[in-house]
Amino acid sequence: MSLYDAIYGTDIIPNKNKFKITKNYNESRGREVIKFAKAHLNTFFPIDSCSYKEVTKIQIINNELIFSDKNSNLKKLLNPSQFCGYIGFELSPDEIILEKNSLRVRLQLDKEHPIGKIDSFHLKDIVLESALSVIMDCEDSIVSVDTNDKIETFKNWLGLLNGTFQTEVKKDNVSFIRKLSKDISYKRPNGKADNIKGLSLLLIRNVGHLMTSSSIIDHNKNEIGEGIIDTLLTALCFLKTINNSKNSKFKSLYIVKPKMHGPEEVEFSVNTFSKIEKLLKIPENTIKIGIMDEERRTTLNLKECIRAAKNRVFFINTGFLDRTGDEIHTSMDAGTMIKKTEMKNVNWIQAYERWNVEIGLKCGFSGLAQIGKGMWAMPDMMSKMMEEKISHCQSGANTAWVPSPTAATLHALHYHKVDIMSLQKQNTGKKNVSIDDLIDIPIIDTPNWTEDEINNELENNIQGILGYVVKWVNNGIGCSKVLDINNIGLMEDRATLRISSQHIANWLNHEICTEDQVMEAMKKMGKVVDGQNAGDKNYKSMDGNFDQSIAFKAACELVFEGKVQPSGYTEPILHKKRLEKKSISS
Repeated sequence: MSLYDAIYGTDIIPNKNKFKITKNYNESRGREVIKFAKAHLNTFFPIDSCSYKEVTKIQIINNELIFSDKNSNLKKLLNPSQFCGYIGFELSPDEIILEKNSLRVRLQLDKEHPIGKIDSFHLKDIVLESALSVIMDCEDSIVSVDTNDKIETFKNWLGLLNGTFQTEVKKDNVSFIRKLSKDISYKRPNGKADNIKGLSLLLIRNVGHLMTSSSIIDHNKNEIGEGIIDTLLTALCFLKTINNSKNSKFKSLYIVKPKMHGPEEVEFSVNTFSKIEKLLKIPENTIKIGIMDEERRTTLNLKECIRAAKNRVFFINTGFLDRTGDEIHTSMDAGTMIKKTEMKNVNWIQAYERWNVEIGLKCGFSGLAQIGKGMWAMPDMMSKMMEEKISHCQSGANTAWVPSPTAATLHALHYHKVDIMSLQKQNTGKKNVSIDDLIDIPIIDTPNWTEDEINNELENNIQGILGYVVKWVNNGIGCSKVLDINNIGLMEDRATLRISSQHIANWLNHEICTEDQVMEAMKKMGKVVDGQNAGDKNYKSMDGNFDQSIAFKAACELVFEGKVQPSGYTEPILHKKRLEKKSISS
């Protein structure tokens, strides 16, 4: 992925004054992009007694990478082993391939390119190896409530596996076709051929255990568990492509399993995988499992969850958003929850994030499996992400979720800075977390908030709920960038919805607010959300139509019936209301 594009199109460089993003290419901003990128090269791929700004030519001479400066002095990398290959000719290469912490970096050279032509050594772009694994999400990010939705979902999965999938993408009134990349062929320093995978390792996140689906009915006319259907369809698509898929060199299928409560539910998933392998005559343990650590019972019993899946587990991953929603629901009657904005910094969640790494390393994950961290939920705030998300690497985690290819490119810079493998070796066996920290419930003993503070919290929660639910129910959009109460675009999905709805349910439960107060805020924020979506021709307004708006009624149910929803999950209400909307539309 292009580092130049990732820097140019985000707030890594402030979008103002002479660096403002314009309709046409802004040369001043472009120069800042190049300055930033070359500074990164200087730090992590240093040349002996020379900066990349001073380089005028790059060649391969006697199997070594040689840089020339303006005085024709010949220079080498301080660490020559970072040079791992090239594309093109030795004396005039098209690409130079470097490596840092097992991640490749491609320096693309082209003297005819508009950027390359004005660069001292014709560097047109820097392409980073990033997002080594990606997830096709069948859960939080999509809306799939009936058979037709399922068919579309798994058509996409099959297309990804067999390499035929492509889609039209529209951005800034420009359309282009996005399709799967091919492997990149290059030469090692000694001239022998090699290649870099053009595709990330594809994982798929199936749904959890809660929901059933009318897509398949058993002999007693009962709906089948949606998670069982998803696993079967996932495996059937995999079976169809197992002999020609380039996804896994070990011919494995990687299923991420969310919202499991403890080792018993992990064991249920493992047994389901085993039975499907036997049904489809797939070798045992072909289907691997990624354990989402996002429910309290799983957190506290994480080691036993891993034990239950020891022959299949390929990752454990904190999902702090769902985990927060579960914490609120599990402790619903224990007391009044602190404000949502304070939740991320409290003792239990810090302990939870450390615990995940500690247990993963104790169970031998280093070098064998992923220890992951949760999503960055502010897709427009990349500068802030670069400041904060490096903490995931510094904790010893070797993967973390990001909301876009651009974010993945920038996050890859963190993995240049932090040697995860060395860090994991240092931390293996260390004990940093106590159970007491993990069960420190985030409640406030004597709430003394003013009416304004309470209303602000309610409105902030409700605005996010409505902004997300109206698109989910009316338009079938499962994950979207939703403007918050301050008009900042935030990534909203069912996990963030779970937090917001459960938080209000808790405050209602402890009489911090009244139902009338909440409903008043619902209608007020409904008007705000309508205004934020005024430019969307497909948007259906709620204001003046609250009693008939299915989306508005869905949001109300999520809040007012939040206490009785299983584990505080949003799926039962969302699915019901989406099906209702589809039946009317059809």
